[in-house]
Amino acid sequence: MSSTDPKVQLINAIAELNEDTALALVRERISAGDDPLLILEDCQEGMRRVGERYEQGQYYLAGLVMGGEIFRQVMALLQPVVESQISGEASGKILLGTVQGDIHDLGKNIANMLLSCHKFTVYDLGVDVPPEEFARRAQELQPDIIGLSGLLTSSYDSMRETVASLRAEGCQAPIIIGGGQLTEQVCQYVEADYWTNDAVTAVELCQRLVAKRASSA
Repeated sequence: MSSTDPKVQLINAIAELNEDTALALVRERISAGDDPLLILEDCQEGMRRVGERYEQGQYYLAGLVMGGEIFRQVMALLQPVVESQISGEASGKILLGTVQGDIHDLGKNIANMLLSCHKFTVYDLGVDVPPEEFARRAQELQPDIIGLSGLLTSSYDSMRETVASLRAEGCQAPIIIGGGQLTEQVCQYVEADYWTNDAVTAVELCQRLVAKRASSA
């Protein structure tokens, strides 16, 4: 791909923390009618590179924060575009949060946006959420689905504790764990019902689960 490729330009602009260029490129692609989910994918790749540069010592914490702010603005631009492409009734209630010991929220926030656009009612508990808080809110809200997010491998034990806490309180809702490092083996260890590595797949899974529940009601 050449450097004039819009995809490469956007990825590089975010990776280099060039806010004005990144947002201008997003606006251009929206105006050109590009698929907003493809734009989102490119922005995620740019953020992945920001994370790599942080791990390699090229960026400090301020760089991560700046990248997150750029991404937040990108999502604000894309959300109305995604919403305008979707019609239909309310889909269901989802309780969402990043588990205790983990403060990563990029994937969770993308899932929140896409689920909301697809007419789900999302209750986002934020980050570093203790197992007992998930259980308390699940009892209170009676969600159709519960989503546990975590990026760190150290969050797997917290996910496992959260699932156990939810089940101990009698929660029967399907539990989905989400995070870039997850595998089927992790899902089995955590004792969750489903797992996903990306937000688009998470939305499709939630739609299937809610439709299945509605058809069996």
